Amino acid sequence: MAYRELVRRWHQGVLAADGGDWDAALDAFAAIPEPPARICFNVGCVELLAGRPGGALRAFDRTLAKDNSLAVGFYQRGFVHVQLEMYEAALSDYHMAFRHLRENPFIDYKQLGLRHILYAWEVLYSMAAAQSRLQQWQEAKATLDKAVVWRPEGRTAILDMALERVQKCLVLEPMQVPLGEFFRPRKKEVEQLDSKDFLGKPKVISSIIPNDEYFGFEPLRPQKQGFYELSADALRDSETGYCRVLSHYSPEDSEKLVVKASSLVFVLARGADGWATAIYDGQKLRIPSSLLEPASTMDKQKISNGIPLPPAQVPPSRLHVKQKPESLGGENASANDAGAQMDLKIPAARGEASPSADRPVVLRALCECRVVVRAGAVPALRELRALLRERFAQQAERGALSYRRSDGTELAAVSGEEDLGKMWQQLTDGKLTLCCQDSDSQVGRPILCRMLAQHSYLPQGPGDLEFSKGDVLDVLSEVNEDWLEGHCNGKTGIFPKCFATQTSRGAAFL
Repeated sequence: MAYRELVRRWHQGVLAADGGDWDAALDAFAAIPEPPARICFNVGCVELLAGRPGGALRAFDRTLAKDNSLAVGFYQRGFVHVQLEMYEAALSDYHMAFRHLRENPFIDYKQLGLRHILYAWEVLYSMAAAQSRLQQWQEAKATLDKAVVWRPEGRTAILDMALERVQKCLVLEPMQVPLGEFFRPRKKEVEQLDSKDFLGKPKVISSIIPNDEYFGFEPLRPQKQGFYELSADALRDSETGYCRVLSHYSPEDSEKLVVKASSLVFVLARGADGWATAIYDGQKLRIPSSLLEPASTMDKQKISNGIPLPPAQVPPSRLHVKQKPESLGGENASANDAGAQMDLKIPAARGEASPSADRPVVLRALCECRVVVRAGAVPALRELRALLRERFAQQAERGALSYRRSDGTELAAVSGEEDLGKMWQQLTDGKLTLCCQDSDSQVGRPILCRMLAQHSYLPQGPGDLEFSKGDVLDVLSEVNEDWLEGHCNGKTGIFPKCFATQTSRGAAFL
């Protein structure tokens, strides 16, 4: 048996004995194969507490067979012999106990786990008790006189009373180890029985799910490009997947997160306590299972099947370096090589969807234009600002206006008053985004080829072309081996080549 398991069962037996469950204590000690002398000593003490001196005698016999120098073992066995009226054997055990004291006044067994000090005068006192049972009064008196020599200070009273009893030919009661004292395992060894987690709990460092706080691990599972595949257990378990929330719910541990009624959540697991772990709006939360019902087929058609994987390739590093913008004063406007944006508050005056006249509408205008600078000539800052101001003024008059519909699917051009009226009906919470693009930016530029977007791409910097998965991109030029310039949804910009695949041939660099 491993020493760890021996200490565990040893500790269990001692705890049971402390609680008065003698049978449980004996079972715990008996489960230790080849028990050492200290365990056998404990068994003998428990048998004495249970009132079974015969069992105690057998246990102390095994104790001394394993350690024939254990003075306290002879001392306890002598007491059991007296209980069984085996006075000659008891007298022999007390002689052996005194011999193994090796002329020391006491032995402290605390280092071995027994909270008891065995004194030489106590052994001699018990020896005199055995002699009194054998009617050896003179020998008993001589033994007590010897005990007086070994006695510590303050112990004379009990020996004086014992001498008076012997002189009156009255028997003495032997001493023993106090009841309830056992050999116990070391405290540090007991503390090390329970496994300690020195590394701590795992923490999510990077996740596709924002604010992911998942703890734990799960086995690897096959994946395909585009979506995470559910594990086999999840496919068999109908309790996971998309569910509809029946009523409004606000988690207690999050003040900002609010799950509205009829919202769709992705359930990761359901617990036996009636709570489910789900993903909503990119965040992980716990929600009562009673508020969830399986999503219908119509609901599932509105969402992607699974959690999307990130693109197979990350965008390549860019060539240009971002510059920290400088604050502009006076009439100068903020501008750079990609475009500018401004917030305008325009009172709504038409359309049923327009707010009241006293409530302003926030119109965000996104402007993009191209400025041609002569090669080799670096304009001064004042000249560059003047050039941009003139170009933006021309674009405001001749640029192509467009807006993104409320469903976010595509851009709609604004070419007349009728289109303008439709635009105001697309207000969402009093906000609308208007795009103003240089009308002649694409004039005369040939389309080299067309590519199909394999992943959605969000702009990583000014001048990037934003598109969604499945959009068709018109390639206008090659920036370098990693980046292309293209046109999509009325916008022009650069994008990483690895995010799209060619649909029509026409250029050797693709």
